[in-house]
Amino acid sequence: MTSALMSNYGNPELEFDHGKGCFLYTATGERYLDFTMGIAVNCLGHCHPHLVAALQQQAEKIWHSSNLFRIPQTERLAARLVELTFADRVFFSNSGTEAVEAGFKMMRRYHYSRGDTDRVRIIALTQSFHGRTLAPIAASANPLHCEGFLTGDPGFDQVQWGDIDALRAAITNKTAGVILEPIQGEGGIRVTPFDYLRKVRELCDEKGILLMFDEVQSGVGRSGHLYAYQASGVTPDLLASAKGLGGGFPIGACLSTERVAAPMVAGTHGSTFGGNPLATAVGNAVLDVIMAPGFLAESMERAAYLRAGLEKIIADFPLVVAEQTGLGFMVGLKCVIPNTDVIAALKEARMLVVKAGANTIRLLPPLNITTTEIDLAVETMRGVCARLTQSA
Repeated sequence: MTSALMSNYGNPELEFDHGKGCFLYTATGERYLDFTMGIAVNCLGHCHPHLVAALQQQAEKIWHSSNLFRIPQTERLAARLVELTFADRVFFSNSGTEAVEAGFKMMRRYHYSRGDTDRVRIIALTQSFHGRTLAPIAASANPLHCEGFLTGDPGFDQVQWGDIDALRAAITNKTAGVILEPIQGEGGIRVTPFDYLRKVRELCDEKGILLMFDEVQSGVGRSGHLYAYQASGVTPDLLASAKGLGGGFPIGACLSTERVAAPMVAGTHGSTFGGNPLATAVGNAVLDVIMAPGFLAESMERAAYLRAGLEKIIADFPLVVAEQTGLGFMVGLKCVIPNTDVIAALKEARMLVVKAGANTIRLLPPLNITTTEIDLAVETMRGVCARLTQSA
């Protein structure tokens, strides 16, 4: 049967009937160990009971009313995010790219409100990824994502990742701000050096421009902190969050300080579905689990356990994998052979992982994975690397 779907996702053949925890199951009962988790979305695995209960309970009350009316669940989630982060205000959207778009608008509106109407340009870093709508692809400037979509000057500049001198040179009297990922996802699971982050913060303050962190993938516990910036000690003016914030339910959020949010008066921005009761009920349930005493500490102990197993694989199979990168449960494994070959072999062994730049594969297990499940992952990867070594 020919699919009526557009072909922008290719033609995947593998499909799943249901999931539980770390595993996905086909209709015929085949089990796959899932280290993609919807690309870092299902932070507590598939069908976590607390999230399922929250969604079911809310679904029996009200699904959608719009932001014409107060939504208690949404106000509560915003208040919790403010309490747990640098932020004073939160705008809810439906995805990461929408959260980034909101941040871009806020950067420009902030300077506009101060009379600096020429400050409209935004600087991003090489190998970044900020989403697939027009402004985010313009910021990231990946030719594969931009071809056929952009014309003229979209108002973004790019500088080399990690090069503070290049960033300083790129800032002009038209620059509104800088956006970067504390841990690059698509770019190869690269942790942006904390010293560089500090220098960027200082430079933004010196030049009177804004700093935005894109934590769509690295946020909500994946780094070992609620947000990765908290590991660095560097505080942004804005932050984009999504993916894990809904544990599988679509939600995005743009967090900001009061001074940046102040110009966003009634009518300046909006979203029909953003902050809907279903999404924020689940978002609150995610925080219930993630922020429970000891949860993140225990999760990072298991992350260290996984990383120890990966180090042994790297040592034993240097013809297949070279090194691991990342922080916490945002793990990159750089491949020697094409990463697509490793992904295909793991898929054949019924383990699912995600590709990334720099010939890397991403390992994104749920934060509540058990050591037994980690052992299964390491054993599966060892077997695959052994077979790939023999054919190398």
